[in-house]
Amino acid sequence: MRIIISDFMSLDGVVQAPGGRDEDTDGGFEHGGWSMQFFDPEAMGPVLGEVMEGTEALLFGRRTWQVMAGAWPGRAGDPFADRMNEIPKYVASRTLTQADLDWSNSTLLPAGDAIGAVRELRGRDGAGIQVMGSASLASQLIANDLVDEYRLMIEPILLGGGKRLFPDDGLARALELVSTSTAKTGVLICNFRPVPR
Repeated sequence: MRIIISDFMSLDGVVQAPGGRDEDTDGGFEHGGWSMQFFDPEAMGPVLGEVMEGTEALLFGRRTWQVMAGAWPGRAGDPFADRMNEIPKYVASRTLTQADLDWSNSTLLPAGDAIGAVRELRGRDGAGIQVMGSASLASQLIANDLVDEYRLMIEPILLGGGKRLFPDDGLARALELVSTSTAKTGVLICNFRPVPR
């Protein structure tokens, strides 16, 4: 299976709380919902749909899972929402239990070795495992060379601070630009793949 990171990202690399005001205020982050003003359904909607079509499972960190679990079950009846609700979901968390995972088809990864569990999932036959948001988890996946594709929507805004996707470990990781397009709102819709080392 291929691990695909799918994120809205500011020009200065911030991925924290793109969707809602109170989505993630860690570190005093005050710009929750910053991405919504740049959403172009004509350009970005088909990209999100295409990625979802090639997705066999979703992978979340705790906070992102909780935000999504609070939103998607109530939207049943819409094709994208129905897909979100029916698809298998894997959750990396040290604080949640399996009993807490009340969103359909959600499975808790082992708290002591979530990265090992992701490595095992990635080794299975199948299509894509999409990581939405989940900045801390995504950064760990990148650091462990477990990411096969990046679908980034780079938005024309500088946020000046907040959670970033890429690890700050001093390692260079070359990427190949597979495709790019521009939304009428100025968003660069980019698809990157790692260049083998």
